[in-house]
Amino acid sequence: MAVSKKIHSSEERKRLQKIVEAIKPPNFGVIVRTAAEGKKTAELHEDLTTLVNTWHTIQENLRSGQAPQKILSEQTKTTSILRDLLNESFNRIVINDKNIYSDTKTYIQKIAPEKQDIVTYYHNGAPIFDHFGVTRQVKASFGKTVNLDSGVYLIIEATEALHVIDVNSGYKSSSNNQEQNALASNLEAAAEIARQLRLRDLGGIIIIDFIDMKLPENKKNVYEAMEKFMATDRAKHTILPISKFGLMQITRQRVKPEITISVAEDCPTCKGTGKIGASMLIVEDIEKNLQYLLNHQHKGLTIRVHPILYAYLTKGWLRSRQWKWYFAYKKWIKLRADTNYHLTEYHFFDNNDEEIKF
Repeated sequence: MAVSKKIHSSEERKRLQKIVEAIKPPNFGVIVRTAAEGKKTAELHEDLTTLVNTWHTIQENLRSGQAPQKILSEQTKTTSILRDLLNESFNRIVINDKNIYSDTKTYIQKIAPEKQDIVTYYHNGAPIFDHFGVTRQVKASFGKTVNLDSGVYLIIEATEALHVIDVNSGYKSSSNNQEQNALASNLEAAAEIARQLRLRDLGGIIIIDFIDMKLPENKKNVYEAMEKFMATDRAKHTILPISKFGLMQITRQRVKPEITISVAEDCPTCKGTGKIGASMLIVEDIEKNLQYLLNHQHKGLTIRVHPILYAYLTKGWLRSRQWKWYFAYKKWIKLRADTNYHLTEYHFFDNNDEEIKF
């Protein structure tokens, strides 16, 4: 048998080797992976028994099977997640796909028969993510601000070397005691920070700027609470007590790719410069092109513009730009508002509704 060298502790490797040597069946080889680190004998025995049963099932299928026939397939994403995460804390699994529901039910019956009743099928009509508030949480994970129900909010910033989380008290307070308010806000923030670290899978060095507290016992309470909230985090992490500057430092191993989804893009009007042409100059450009087209005998002209620009050009009875054009050129120029246009975008169309290119 072999034990993964990624388990750095020699004592832990020896412990795992003794346990597996004692429980493995004869004539079987075993590779102990890093996931076995810290596991108890009962857990290792249960996992090994499952693997041996799978091996026997493969042998039976090989003897009775006729080609072509699938003997064994890789586990689905659903069963892989359940294999890694399912524990006593699970009290409900909700699924909105009949095939996945059936597979999950079968898998739970095999690995944890006592929990098969926690699997339920969802068919309430509304999207399942919306019903359980998952969509809102996913959208919230895109931004840098996280709002809590009490008014406390977090600002999460990422730099090249570390992540910084700033805790702000918001607008609500439970008492007139500033120290108690700070403690209550920090404890609430600690629970949400632990959740955000798992949700976003923030890794590396994380600096948390809690609300200032003067009493050492309050700082200790927040430190102990953070340890409790992060006890279920599967990623390896280290938490240091709050420093005299009110900062807590956490180092955390990243489990999966970090969520750094950018939902911003350059403005199509200003091209990211932050500046657009003055409205007066835009109207002058329109009038210059309009005069050019009329001089070349174009008829039945229509100008499509953004609704804001449309409102500007048509504002005022007999005083609008549209009426001024009529008095100047003796022709009625049609204007159409198009919500798909950028603020300063405009196009000319002829009487066949074909765009006129310049």
